[in-house]
Amino acid sequence: MRDYIWLIPLLPLISSITLMIAAPRLTHKIITLLGVGSVGMAAVATCALAIEFVGNPNPIEIVLWTWIHVADLAPRIAFYVDGLTLVMMSVITGVGFLIHLFSSEFMEHDASYARYFAYLNMFVAAMLVLVLADNLLLLYLGWEGVGVCSYLLVGFWYQNSANGHAARKAFIVTRIGDTAMAVGLLLLFTELGTLDIQSMISSANSEWEIGDNLPTIACLLLLAGAAGKSAQLPLHTWLPDAMAGPTPVSALIHAATMVTAGVYLIARTHGLFLLSPSAMTAVAVLGLATSLMAAFTALVQTDIKRILAYSTISQIGYMFLALGVGAWTAGIFHLMTHAFFKALLFLGSGAIIHCLHHEHNIFKMGGLRRRMPVTFWSFMIGSAALAALPMTSGFFSKDQILLQAYQLASIGPWLWLGGLLGALLTAVYSFRLVFIVFFGAVNTEPDREIGWRMAVPLTLLCTLSLVGGYFSLPLTNVFPTVDAGHPAHWVEVISVAVPLLGVLLAYGLFLGRQLKLQPWMEGQIGQAIRQFWFSGWGVDQLYNSLLVQPYSILAGMLKGEPIDRLYNAIVRLNQTLHQWLSVTQTGRMRWYIASMVFGLIFTLGIAFNVAPGAI
Repeated sequence: MRDYIWLIPLLPLISSITLMIAAPRLTHKIITLLGVGSVGMAAVATCALAIEFVGNPNPIEIVLWTWIHVADLAPRIAFYVDGLTLVMMSVITGVGFLIHLFSSEFMEHDASYARYFAYLNMFVAAMLVLVLADNLLLLYLGWEGVGVCSYLLVGFWYQNSANGHAARKAFIVTRIGDTAMAVGLLLLFTELGTLDIQSMISSANSEWEIGDNLPTIACLLLLAGAAGKSAQLPLHTWLPDAMAGPTPVSALIHAATMVTAGVYLIARTHGLFLLSPSAMTAVAVLGLATSLMAAFTALVQTDIKRILAYSTISQIGYMFLALGVGAWTAGIFHLMTHAFFKALLFLGSGAIIHCLHHEHNIFKMGGLRRRMPVTFWSFMIGSAALAALPMTSGFFSKDQILLQAYQLASIGPWLWLGGLLGALLTAVYSFRLVFIVFFGAVNTEPDREIGWRMAVPLTLLCTLSLVGGYFSLPLTNVFPTVDAGHPAHWVEVISVAVPLLGVLLAYGLFLGRQLKLQPWMEGQIGQAIRQFWFSGWGVDQLYNSLLVQPYSILAGMLKGEPIDRLYNAIVRLNQTLHQWLSVTQTGRMRWYIASMVFGLIFTLGIAFNVAPGAI
């Protein structure tokens, strides 16, 4: 399989192109076979590659051709596979296949069924190119491909102008980070003479010292790109609005592909970040701040998909926290387990929306425990893993992050304490969602049952969310070994107890009702805080005031093209002169001769007055 790695991204790419070109001539069954089957075949090929890699865990490099050759710049279309690449490929193709299978039922009555799978498969192909690339320029190609596909998928139902607005917002906000990343690539090439990732890191370690300014600047520029793609502060505002797309798209973007790209970028270039302790600290602090902001926001949301969207922002923040303290393996481990339980939760929410007349408001649901048992258990398991309850996949990965944040952080226990607060809030909003949607009185009756194409992915993701924490990742030779010793027993006890406390708080607040927050929430201060959290801490309003509104005003001023007025005045002057001259065209020969004589006399007069000696 090593010699045919290129087939893995090629399969969904060919399927996408075929669907774009030949969709009108294809039957519904053929479209499904192409859309779902191509990603399934890519998953099987990835599995075969993984089995082969375990037997011989040396990195694999496949060079297809030289892409560009200009002076010293000669990037190749080449793929590099090590343990990190393999984990990402497994998540993209494995979880991606389950999302595609779910989509075949969720979207089967949509008029643009073929277009949907064409975009979805292009998305998977671009993400595979991103993680397989052996140089940063090819990685950037996949990076931008993912951005374009996210625009197409978020605005898939473009008939609604709000969806188009959300798509443009996602595209523009992520472009800010992408621009910073492009500047970072130019800096790295200028200083190191190559964009091949392994050669570049080797050169950086030989030419730069730890703490130098250049690696810090380069890493901060890469961090800006990662923050845009992975929806971290201050470029996170696009992701909640991206819920405008179909729910399986949300599962693919938020679980298996796009938002993990920033985490992968930092992990892949960890050799650079190790040269800059300041950049490492910035990654950790940014991740923790984003995690807490998003967790508080998720506590008060009423749209089921927006709750999960802010949850994704928060969990990606945990991954950044892990990378920032040097817990590389723990961060990638959480990336994998998060793909399992977050895809499960998004697809579960899709099943609810599908069966409840496209209802999104959790307070209009309720009592679905017995009416949708498969979805109920999917949410229970997914929420337990998200809250990091013991023996779930999320417990193993998040526990590693918290313990290593306590042991490795260079700024004391503050990152660990912040992570504990985030874990508490995660448990509260996760089970707030479960208790409101699946318990209590029935507010909306389901109008259908889910079929096997939706039930099978949910069941498999339930299994992965439970047992995924026992997987052993092939990352031994990828990241430097970190031996921080064993933490104190009380640290482990607190890390386990905090999520359980969060579940108890959620029960007392939203199901048992033993805890009463209503009087406080109805007060002026309580309402102000709730509205502040609900608005996403006012970041969108801030951007609207500082950037969007001034730009709109300027665009309105320029709408009339004031610069064109100068050119229009020249046109009107010429038109007026033309009208005056046209009056002289009478057709009378005597008038023409007289005009010529007067003109000649006038010209001679001027000549004699200006230069009398010239004639």
